[in-house]
This record gives sequence, structure tokens and C-alpha cells, in this order.
Amino acid sequence: MAGFKALKGQGHAPTLLAAFLYFDFSFMVWTMLGPLSTEIAEALAVNGHIITASEKATLLSVPILAGALLRILLGFLVDKIGAKKTALMSQSIVIFTLFFAYSQGANITYDQLIAVALGLGFAGASFAVALPQAGQWYPPKLQGIVLGIAGAGNIGVVIDFLFAPKIAELWGWESVFLVGGVLSTIIFIAYSFMAKDAPKEVYTPRPKKLRDYGKLLKDKDTWWFSLFYAVSFGGFVGFAGYMKVYLMNTYQADMSSFGIAVFDETNVKVIAGYFGALTIFAGAILRPVGGAIADKMGGIKSLYIFFGSVATLALINALIPLPFWLAIVIIFFIMANLGMANGAVFQLVPQRFGKDIGIMTGLVGAAGGIGGTALIQTFGWSKGAFDGYSAGFIIFAIVVLIAIAGISFVKTRWRTTWGANAGGII
Repeated sequence: MAGFKALKGQGHAPTLLAAFLYFDFSFMVWTMLGPLSTEIAEALAVNGHIITASEKATLLSVPILAGALLRILLGFLVDKIGAKKTALMSQSIVIFTLFFAYSQGANITYDQLIAVALGLGFAGASFAVALPQAGQWYPPKLQGIVLGIAGAGNIGVVIDFLFAPKIAELWGWESVFLVGGVLSTIIFIAYSFMAKDAPKEVYTPRPKKLRDYGKLLKDKDTWWFSLFYAVSFGGFVGFAGYMKVYLMNTYQADMSSFGIAVFDETNVKVIAGYFGALTIFAGAILRPVGGAIADKMGGIKSLYIFFGSVATLALINALIPLPFWLAIVIIFFIMANLGMANGAVFQLVPQRFGKDIGIMTGLVGAAGGIGGTALIQTFGWSKGAFDGYSAGFIIFAIVVLIAIAGISFVKTRWRTTWGANAGGII
């Protein structure tokens, strides 16, 4: 696409690559508990702790919620001490957490897993560091594609679903944390050499105080962007975190038959990982495409298309009994449109809040994490209350439709105020 060609000669390519790698591997470890949920539950059962559906949902929600709240803190630190120092500090905590989980091994307790989940929240908060670090190097007209590339680190969760269940099958689930710790250490070293904060002639940092957060929270556009990202990113990370549980509870027999026929594989947990990776891959890889589309036609029009598609597909999945293969296709396209919507939202944010991009990335990113937590809890409630997920999909579709109504409400004001001089198409 033309948007990718426009990057040539602009900004700082090593930093853009470093931001992508940092976010990619951070996202991988952030969502690590999702593809290991079944294996962890079995290990706890051996130790005498039968994990309930509520405890499983809580365990999967904690890193998402912690990552959401920590994004605000890291966004603040980006403006205070710079993106690179913030990233290295945060990544150190993540690496310690991973090696701690491995050291506890199969004897780990549920309470210790909650502590691990909290530590992994720092990996999820990397979003508030990687995106502004990349965006600071590039002009407004390229923000969609640049932040889309940096944000495509979402693909890390695909790596989780492809390899974590198989590694767990071969060497034990705790070995996944060892692999994650080693890889995170390698990325830590590479990032420390490749990444650079933008010089003052390119981007002038304006350190913010706590009252600046209050000022931005009084701006109604902050809340609109938070809603849109709670839907797009919250939908993506919520589906990703709960995907294995959903597939195991809904299509276990179908996946088992398919695995034996196609992969000569009998471990349905591994097969669930493959299908989870397939659907999540769509949302992860298409984020920069969504940003590039938004650069071309504007973020508002793009969000209409992406959100409209998600609402329609979610209602189809909720209201029509679907065979396994068609359900996978529907979820694939839901994730694809959520991924592109992520890119579209962050084509708009730096144009509206360019001087406060560090804080805004933290605030809006936090809203995305909270949205993901809410979606996981909604699916858990739907399963417990109705022994199925139709109610969860219907509620999600309604929230998406509310977001579409919100776009209609703000679009004229945006286009005639800040959008008229934003430097890019909104």
C-alpha cells in the first residue's frame, strides 16, 4: 500500500522495528495464561485446588486489567523520563515475573498465579510505551500506518496459541514461562541497542503532571476515544484471552475430529491453540492495514465499516446455530475487523492529542484493557448463566452499535474543529 512506501526516508526505522519487537514479545507474555488455561487448571487440580469457572475467568482477567491500569502509569513515565527508560524498567519486571513462575513449577499455587498475572500486566502496559515512541518520530499524515506497525505487536498472542500448548505438551506448562523469559531477555538486549527516543528537533517532550491527567479526563473527546478503543482493542484482547476456553467449551469434539484427520494430532488442547492462532492472527496482522486505510479514507469512515462488520458478525454468531467451520470463519472476520479498527482509532488519536500522546496512549490504552476484561467476564457470566455464549455475543454487539452511534454523534464536530487542521484525513 502507498502508506508503507511513504515511510521511506522518514522517521527512524530501527526504533520503529524495536518498538514492534518490544510490543510483540510483551503482548506474547501478557496473554500467556490464556492458551495455558486448561493445562494450569489440570496442574492445580493435581495439587488439590479444583479451579472454578469464576476463578479461571479472574485469572485470565487480572493481567488484562493490570495492563490496562499500568498503561496510565507508563504513559506518565514516557513523558517524564522518556520511552526507552520506561520500556527497560517495565521489561525488567516482566522478565523477573516469568522466571519466578518457572521456578515455582508444578507446585505453584493459585495465589502465586494471581501474583504472576499482576506482573504480566507490565507486559500489557508496553502499549503505552511502544506506540508513542514510534509515533514521535513521524509526521501526522503517517501516524495511522506507523502506529499500526508498532501496534501490530498484537501478533504476539498468535505465537502464544501456536506454540504454548505444544511446548506444554512436550515439556510441561511451566516450561512455557522459561521460554518466555529467555526470549524476553533477548528482546530486552536488542531493544536497548536499537531504540532511540526522538531528538528535540523532531519531538519536544512536554513532561506532564498529575493535574494534566485531570485536564484530559475533562475533555469529552478523551472519553469518546476511550469508548471506541474499549470496543476495538477490548474486543480483540478479550476474545484472544478467552478464545481457548470458548473453543474447548463449545467445539471440543469437532476440534478433536479435525485434529486427528488433518494433523494426526489427538491433543485437543493443541488443536484449540491452532484454531485460536488462526482467528487471532487476522486481528493482529491487519492492524497496520486498518491504519493505512484510515490514512486514505479517514478514521471516522473506516470505523463505520469495521464496527458495522463486527456488530453484524457477532449477531450472526449469537442468533444462528453455526457448524464449527463456519463459526471459525465468522470469528476470523470479527477479529480481522477489530484489528483494523484498532489501527483506525490510533490514526485519529495523535491528530487530536498530538501534544499529549504519551498520556493519551496510556488513558485510551487503559480503556482498551478494561474493555477486554469486561468482555472476558461477560463471556464467563454467559456460560455460567445460560450454559452458552449467545448472550455474551449479543451484549458485545449492542456495545459495538453504541460505539457506532457515538461516531455519528461526534463526526461533524470533529471534522469542523480540530479535524480541519489536523494534518491528516479524519
